[in-house]
Amino acid sequence: MAAVQGTGSLPSGQPREAPREAIPERGNAFRRLSARLCALRPDDSSSARTEIHLLFDQLISENYSEGSGVAPEDVSALLVQACRLVPLNQNHLVSKVSQLIHHLLNRLQVIVDEQHLDFLLAYTISAIHQCSSWTHMEILQALAALVYCNGSKCQKIYLPELLGKTGLLMKLSDLAQSDPEVRRAAVHCMANLCLSVPGQPYVEEPYQNICFQAFLTILPSPESSDMDDITFCMLLQNALKGIQSLLNGGRMKLTQTDELGALLAVLKKFMFHGLPGLNIEMPTTRACALQVLSAILEGSKQFLSVAEDTSDHRRAFTPFSVMIASSIRELHRCLLLALVAESSSQTLTQIIKCLANLVSNAPYNRLKLNLLTKVWNQIKPYIRHKDVNVRVSSLTLLGAIVSTHAPLPEVQLLLQQPCSSGLGNSNLATPHLSPPDWWKKAPAGPSLEEMSVSSPKGSSEPCWLIRLCISIVVLPKEDSCSGSDAGSAAGSAYEPSPMRLEALQVLALVARGYFSMTQAYLMELGEVICKCMGEADPSIQLHGAKLRVGSPVMSWAAAFPLPLFQVVMFWTMMLNGPLPRALQNSEHPTLQASACDALSSILPEAFSSLPNDRQILCITVLLGLNDSKNRLVKAATSRALGVYVLFPCLRQDVIFVADTANAILMSLEDKSLNVRAKAAWSLGNLTDTLIVNMETPDPSFQEEFSGLLLLKMLRSAIEASKDKDKVKSNAVRALGNLLHFLQPSHIEKPTFAEIIEESIQALISTVLTEAAMKVRWNACYAMGNVFKNPALPLGTAPWTSQAYSALTSVVTSCKNFKVRIRSAAALSVPGKREQYGSVEQYARIWNALVTALQKSEDTIDFLEFKYCASLRTQICQALIHLLSLASASDLPCIKEILELNGNMVQSYILQFLKSGAEGDDTGAPHSPQETDQMVRMALKHMGSIQAPAGDTARRAIMGFLEEILAICFDSSGSQGALPGLTNQ
Repeated sequence: MAAVQGTGSLPSGQPREAPREAIPERGNAFRRLSARLCALRPDDSSSARTEIHLLFDQLISENYSEGSGVAPEDVSALLVQACRLVPLNQNHLVSKVSQLIHHLLNRLQVIVDEQHLDFLLAYTISAIHQCSSWTHMEILQALAALVYCNGSKCQKIYLPELLGKTGLLMKLSDLAQSDPEVRRAAVHCMANLCLSVPGQPYVEEPYQNICFQAFLTILPSPESSDMDDITFCMLLQNALKGIQSLLNGGRMKLTQTDELGALLAVLKKFMFHGLPGLNIEMPTTRACALQVLSAILEGSKQFLSVAEDTSDHRRAFTPFSVMIASSIRELHRCLLLALVAESSSQTLTQIIKCLANLVSNAPYNRLKLNLLTKVWNQIKPYIRHKDVNVRVSSLTLLGAIVSTHAPLPEVQLLLQQPCSSGLGNSNLATPHLSPPDWWKKAPAGPSLEEMSVSSPKGSSEPCWLIRLCISIVVLPKEDSCSGSDAGSAAGSAYEPSPMRLEALQVLALVARGYFSMTQAYLMELGEVICKCMGEADPSIQLHGAKLRVGSPVMSWAAAFPLPLFQVVMFWTMMLNGPLPRALQNSEHPTLQASACDALSSILPEAFSSLPNDRQILCITVLLGLNDSKNRLVKAATSRALGVYVLFPCLRQDVIFVADTANAILMSLEDKSLNVRAKAAWSLGNLTDTLIVNMETPDPSFQEEFSGLLLLKMLRSAIEASKDKDKVKSNAVRALGNLLHFLQPSHIEKPTFAEIIEESIQALISTVLTEAAMKVRWNACYAMGNVFKNPALPLGTAPWTSQAYSALTSVVTSCKNFKVRIRSAAALSVPGKREQYGSVEQYARIWNALVTALQKSEDTIDFLEFKYCASLRTQICQALIHLLSLASASDLPCIKEILELNGNMVQSYILQFLKSGAEGDDTGAPHSPQETDQMVRMALKHMGSIQAPAGDTARRAIMGFLEEILAICFDSSGSQGALPGLTNQ
């Protein structure tokens, strides 16, 4: 029997394994048959063909359903040997070996490795070319199994042959293909080629586009007369799955509007495929169409954000924004129609998931009202559906509604709907919520009697969604659920775990987006958290800890103030309940980390009002957990300490601040980038506390804080400034604060001289580096902080010129305007002329600022234009500040630059005077009166300078300033003499 000729082959001479001794029970039959097959050699005799037939039949008939423990490489090796034994002129054997490939790879869930794939692909492609057409169906099935998740491994050699203009799959999938089963199998091969494993390469873009166009051509084509309904539906499903793979795993982007429109049109058609009024019931095809639509909607927020139809459209043309808004409304309409018409639980779940994706990405703040109301009212009955997956996805959709663009007035009204509104009684699977005393129906048990979530006092109507979610989490089921309630422990009295977990997530989303609705339930939610964290299920414990109502309390406290005693009661309940146990549960580090996050969300006012022993408990636990070996716990602890060090009741406690500093410095050396990033953030907060303490009248903190610890902090911050950007941005922030905090007693010590120089060099290096915007912004901000310390030798130290050179370089040339603004702000910090150094140094700074003003609109990035006005404001402020400190020696340089650029500078200063410093990036807006006063102070200073006889520079500069004030005064419409100006 002749050997098979193909374009790929395995290295020759590899010895086959001999039959193994003491074979385990599992896989025994496979290995025995494999050994027999490997012992055969190519043979032309009829007896050899018969034996191969029998061996193939035995391998196909074996039961592999329970898992045989067979290694994937053994399966691949067996298939290669099988193909070697079958020449391509033996059609029946080729058909049988194709069945074997398809059967083994599917039943054993094997993805063929690259080494064996090369040979097997060459064999199957050659078989299609050479064998009779009646074998093509089986060969294509084998090919589909071989290329499953292997598309990226095929592209070097085989994709051109399969997907080129005259490619094999392109011809066999064409509408002209006479055999419908072959056509379907070819499309199945293409769909499998597009599938990729997450994290692995996927098919290159040209081949993605070829497959996408093929699928898009197949979907709208009518069912041919020679194709039965089942085959046609399978063809559609394969095309839809192929598109889903391209959009999900392949990350394909639909850049052409006509492509997107065509795809949406066919998806709209197949969402209703098989419903009453088409021929057959085919929920699987509808589910596939919905999965593709979900893949399109996922991550579409930026594209859909242009939609707008809040006002009536009365123009001669339809804007693109209105067209997108119309598409969004049509998607809502179709999906809600499909929801009403669908009877299959599996497809219902897909419809609801698709709606959740749509809700998460649509810009409802730019659309007319009632879209969300329709979704809300139509989904409520499904919360009680008999199928748990439908119930879970319904809660997911409600969570998407309360989280999208929160808070929305429309959703606020929906949350206030009567509890019974829209909740049907069919297929009931969750507790009834209509009676006002619903919670009293719960059987007596620990804390349930106390956990009354009835209407809050003073509230006309409670929030039905909060009550629903609490009931799902804590109350027993009233009715038995269907057999599809996966995730519910045997004999469990509660809802299945997925339902309870989703309910907890919805509660967290409501608390975050609509705290005004949640605040009345603060104590009840505290009980829910305590109950969940006390359960045995780790997932319930974790989601209970993540509910963290304290975090929304912090962010919403200003808008919806709660009585302090109520917040204190909440945290007392937490700290007397299971929270401390969760914090010390080293066997569940994820829960520990979440408990740390919960502890960090306490309000400073509430913390200071807690009993002293509870305060000590929080601090002691956090400092102890900082030694954890788990990186999640260590990161959460570092962050929590960074929050606590800002508390007014703790920040002047030298011992606590010092203990926190040592803990943070230890975390800053951790191997985990996430831990180091959190530690750097906390170090920045701690150094903010040092600056706040400087500003208090009592100097005891500065005197008691350890100089050695300051040295350690400086060294650690210098090292961290060389780390990744996530760490570096806060490390330079800390360096600026530390250098600002240093007292004369520190600076005078020789041990500090070298570290101060290193710290400033680290800042200079970071200002100039091509790092992320946040890093450079923080470095410029830190440099401004350094300039605020009068004890540092700014102006005389060697690093002065380097620092100013770095800032002037940034202010004139940095691509990011926010960084330029911050560097200009730093240049205007020094309060004395001598701090700017020599006349030459002063002139370089003045010249750089004028150049920066001139280039304040030079950018190729459209996004930077919105910062142009703020940049000019800050530069004008810096120029006026420099004028108010100038010495007689500086005047000739100023005059020379004004002679060249005076008109430009004057026009921008006039804008600055008229508009004030609103919207600048320094956090210090000024009124027009204040900016006017700045110019007057500069003019007054110029008048006080003792210039040598015959000097014209002073007079020219004063005339420049007087003219600015005169123009500004005239434009205000005032009459009479300009106050404060005299001829000098």
